Amino acid sequence: MSAPPALVIATRNPKKAREMQTLLVPPWEPDPVLARLEVLSLDHLKPVPEVVEDGDSFAANARKKAAQTAQHLGRWVVADDSGLAVDALAGAPGVYSARYAGTHGDDAANNRKLLEALAEVPDEQRGAAFVCALAVADPDGSIVAEVEAQCRGRITRELRGTGGFGYDPLFLIPEYHKTFGELSPLVKNQISHRARAFARLRPIVRRLVAEGRLG
Repeated sequence: MSAPPALVIATRNPKKAREMQTLLVPPWEPDPVLARLEVLSLDHLKPVPEVVEDGDSFAANARKKAAQTAQHLGRWVVADDSGLAVDALAGAPGVYSARYAGTHGDDAANNRKLLEALAEVPDEQRGAAFVCALAVADPDGSIVAEVEAQCRGRITRELRGTGGFGYDPLFLIPEYHKTFGELSPLVKNQISHRARAFARLRPIVRRLVAEGRLG
């Protein structure tokens, strides 16, 4: 019996890996073709060298992560680069979102720095967008698919909610009167930047599986 088609998620962040896996094969949208897909994280595989995310855009970083990880593993890989673009900060922290305060992945420090940077900015000028770029690479490292999406919101003045990760407790969705940190995973997985990007990517991945290319 042949092995199922497999796709590796190129992240070491366990929360992001779980979210991406759910969005790639969503339980609320059963699909017999996507159900055949084995979704792996880097934790399941041999060590992969850290990819230097030095691109000037989310899309450039997603392409680089996907290509280099796929070449190293000899597998199909999906990678994302995502972050927060704040209007009043001319798009910052942007591609530096994960290391805005200096240390990669220090959510608490990043949130503190963002609140300090916006301390004097009035509520009506605290608009922002979460942006997500996704790229899929084949085992040779060639990029075969790219998508990008965003979700608009507003930055609050204090942390609200314990859900999600990163800037989620500061990102308010006005229509729901809740931050990503307060919204249920079910709602967030319908409206977030990452959810919208995966909604665009799923038909492409489905076609790759159906055609027998992704294996």
